[in-house]
Amino acid sequence: MRIDAHQHCWKYDPEEYPWMGDDMASLRVDHMPPDLHQHLQRHEIDGALMVQVRQNLDETRWMLDLADQYPYILGVVGWVDLCSPEAGAQLDEFKEHPKFKGVRHLVQDEKDSNYLLRDDFCRGVREVADRGLTYDILVYPKQLDAAIQFADRFEDAPLVLDHLAKPFIAKGEIEPWATKIKALAERPNVACKISGMVTEANWTEWKKDVFHPYLDVCFEAFGEDRLIYGSDWPMCELAGGYMKMAAVTADYAARVSGEAREKLFGRNAVRWYGLPR
Repeated sequence: MRIDAHQHCWKYDPEEYPWMGDDMASLRVDHMPPDLHQHLQRHEIDGALMVQVRQNLDETRWMLDLADQYPYILGVVGWVDLCSPEAGAQLDEFKEHPKFKGVRHLVQDEKDSNYLLRDDFCRGVREVADRGLTYDILVYPKQLDAAIQFADRFEDAPLVLDHLAKPFIAKGEIEPWATKIKALAERPNVACKISGMVTEANWTEWKKDVFHPYLDVCFEAFGEDRLIYGSDWPMCELAGGYMKMAAVTADYAARVSGEAREKLFGRNAVRWYGLPR
């Protein structure tokens, strides 16, 4: 089974998505599962994991409804208010759905670089871990120190780093990101999504080899059992589209074994998110 482990859907509303500026015109339309499905079919991908964009419970309910309608949506990483005393109850509502697989919070947008270490937030993440769900870590490089400590606090929980922690690819900067990624990868409970790279590069002028230094670090640090492919569709439409984005990972992965590619493009997603085989 081949899986795209990171994509989003929305019905565009400017009040709900105020961060989509004029330079993101391609995003300011509806993006729904049938739109994604044409890309999945073109690349012989069997299914996808849908990930939250908005931080409200209604979006999580909506994504689960979509997963019921479209069988190629294999799982949902939703949102609950992890800082709330009601986090456990919110998780229990969603855990009844067999396709509810994990939780994410937009930590990258929090002003506090140590937000991952807040006591109330960690209490919520403990509720996630105790229910056998996966937590997706969405951070910028400046928050990687906190992510390392966070991984140590939850060493019994499956954690997945989104988008390589968004290194400064457009600037060609690799340190201190690389050193911190290697440190995070020393925690065996953390996997890394090979996703979101093209939007961290120059949207209109990138070439494939610009990503190689960053992929070198992640492939070596995490190894073949902890790397997961994700398109970050439709965000990738900002920087060349699904086909060009997918070619970056596929071309780079041609240098590893066939078994390692099977893990990257499906088997690891199944294991880390408990997806159906």
